[in-house]
Amino acid sequence: MKNKVLLVSLLVLVFIIASFYITIQFIQPLPKKEFTIATGSQNGQYYKTALIYKQILEKQKVKVNIITSNGSIDNLQLIKDKKADMAFIQNGINYDQKETQISALASTYYEPLWIFYKNEKYTMDYIVELTSKKISIGQKGSGTNDLASKILSDNNIDNTNSNILNYSTQEGKEKLLSGEIDAIFIVSSPDSTVIKELLENPDINLFSLKRAKAYSRKYNFLEPIKLYEGTINLYKNVPSENINLLATTALLVARDDFSEELTRLVLKSIKDIHNKKNLFEAENQFPHLDNVTININEEAQRYFDYGDTWLEKIFPYWIASNLDRLKILIIPLLTLLIPLIKGTLPLYKWSVRSKIYRWYDELQALDLALEGLEIEELKNKLLEVEELKNEIKLETKVPLSYMGEYYDLIMHLELIISKLHSRINNN
Repeated sequence: MKNKVLLVSLLVLVFIIASFYITIQFIQPLPKKEFTIATGSQNGQYYKTALIYKQILEKQKVKVNIITSNGSIDNLQLIKDKKADMAFIQNGINYDQKETQISALASTYYEPLWIFYKNEKYTMDYIVELTSKKISIGQKGSGTNDLASKILSDNNIDNTNSNILNYSTQEGKEKLLSGEIDAIFIVSSPDSTVIKELLENPDINLFSLKRAKAYSRKYNFLEPIKLYEGTINLYKNVPSENINLLATTALLVARDDFSEELTRLVLKSIKDIHNKKNLFEAENQFPHLDNVTININEEAQRYFDYGDTWLEKIFPYWIASNLDRLKILIIPLLTLLIPLIKGTLPLYKWSVRSKIYRWYDELQALDLALEGLEIEELKNKLLEVEELKNEIKLETKVPLSYMGEYYDLIMHLELIISKLHSRINNN
């Protein structure tokens, strides 16, 4: 009987192990805890932001590699060439969607378009007034170059009627200060040292776009924002008047095959970096996915819609992620548990009763063997039955709810003992 119970248990165990093994084959392996992010130059805000990401994520055992470039267009090429997994780009730039398989993870902060020009004792009100000027629009491959080209083109300004140059931000600033160029386009955070230096220079003016709202209607990725008088420096009253600016956003993008786990971890980790109130941003305004011109990553959209899962709220991220990945195992587990639960009680009853019923074979054999025995043989059988009785008492341990059946066994044994005594006494 013990062998039968053992065999059934082994078969059930083998079935469970086989079911889990087959199911595990459908679970994707854990992603590599490492990725590469492309930024702009080391003096730019993209690079500084990536350093903060690196510091936070490496505390969670994720290695972050940073590579620099000339800017957004170059970053897209790095992703296309699979030299980077993630990148900062300027929202709204043109790119080949078929060749570059990327999706947007989040807009992280405003990137205003700053247009500085030489202070020649007059104020420019319209971009068209830059016609015939020497204008730096940033290096080729940068987001500044892409946006500035759009704005100038809308005003019919090109190399046929003006001198369009491609200096870096630092070089362009120096050329403007030295008088070698007339204007410079810069897309950058207001925290940039170049922006602060130009704003505080009395020989340089900042373009206030009278038609900022018109540009924002044409390009949905642009928003009109206002730089209020004295915002940069109250003591020096910089700027000296309210300035109308246009702003795009810094967009975090990733390859389409970037892992869902790392996507959620990155968004979870950077949320507290970008949700603070700033010069142009309201509290909790960023990160978001509004007015994004690139296909939105599905997992990122789920994260912004629903936030952390209940597992992520309870456990550290990687533990929650592993538990979530194993949810597929619930299907075979439930499939097995339902019949097992239903069969547990009958199996338990059978296993307990088998401890009692297994003795009846011996009792029946003893009872049948009493016929035709001589007195000495009857006395020997009596001793044998007494020994069996002691053996049953020692080996048969059952719960109280089954004591009735146990005592039935003892009663049947006593009947055989009584029968033996009666046969001995009559002889």
